[in-house]
Amino acid sequence: MPEVALRHRFGREGFRLDCAFGAPAVGVTTLFGPSGCGKSTVLSGIAGLLRPQEGRVVLDGAVLLDTASGICVAAERRRCGMVFQDARLFPHLSVAGNLRYGLRRAPRDAAGPGFDEVVALLGIGYLLERRPAGLSGGERQRVALGRALLSRPRILLMDEPLAALDAARRAEVLPFLARLCDAARLPILYVTHALDEVDALADHLVLMDHGRVVAEGPVEALAARSDLALLSGRRDAGVLLPCTVRAAEPGALARLAFAGGELRTTLHPGPPGTRLRVRLRARDVAVAVEEPRGISTSNILAATVAEIRAAGEPSEVFVHLAVGPSLLLARITRDSAERLALRPGLPVWALVKAVTFDHRVARTAAG
Repeated sequence: MPEVALRHRFGREGFRLDCAFGAPAVGVTTLFGPSGCGKSTVLSGIAGLLRPQEGRVVLDGAVLLDTASGICVAAERRRCGMVFQDARLFPHLSVAGNLRYGLRRAPRDAAGPGFDEVVALLGIGYLLERRPAGLSGGERQRVALGRALLSRPRILLMDEPLAALDAARRAEVLPFLARLCDAARLPILYVTHALDEVDALADHLVLMDHGRVVAEGPVEALAARSDLALLSGRRDAGVLLPCTVRAAEPGALARLAFAGGELRTTLHPGPPGTRLRVRLRARDVAVAVEEPRGISTSNILAATVAEIRAAGEPSEVFVHLAVGPSLLLARITRDSAERLALRPGLPVWALVKAVTFDHRVARTAAG
């Protein structure tokens, strides 16, 4: 299990980093927070590109940094695979040459996916003879991901690898990135301030602000907390529900099973059995104290009020709704909560239109 603890100040009055967290031995740990909060600085400290004033970094049982003991392994010996916003491919080498460069850097006894497997995984077989100048931004990032994985690292460090891409290219690369995360079978630290990337990729979430860790834990657990302003203060705040496609017939609503019930959606995420993670935005959930009849809303779920908490806006509240073992969030006006006399323990109905929520195909290896 990776262990990270870093303390560093840039200048006497400059930015101060003071953070510590652990990460699962396999899977994606996402560092999430606003620009300038220290996410990229953490990756630099782990990779050895920054020597912090105080710190300790342990990967796969190996101590890479321990300032108290005078240990600081050189960056080139840490076996950290880095992927940046810009692909940083060698322009004079073909795609195949760039990939084989990563493979040549791999220790002889290190296990990991082979050349052909990585090429197939990232769908870049048709690019092998091309030079980086002839690739799109999304293609360059896929090659950079492959090169990093072929170096057989102890850990993959990804510093906002999709941030420089437009929406179409991001949508193109994201599924390949999810497949890579499945195949890697090693810890991945992924820096982003894009919530859709968190939804699609994260297993473990580390929330950062002003150089400190605000909270950390499984991504579904943190998404359901209305007390974390970095998440609940967003208009797209809501829960992440692990779901399985139960039925998806052409021309009909897809049915998604989750622990506690079923959702119907106009989206068609895949055949029956497909695993997904659904973001159910709090602003899209309405609450009724009597069972609704004669309405167009497709999802009417029996629920119990678990808690009511203040939202970022003075006129709004978050209502925590228990649907079996699952928890939903509803963002409603304070006036509505008072008018309906909502209170913990009250049986209610949660209403969700089939056209409102987003889904991301969940990874299957570590999630």
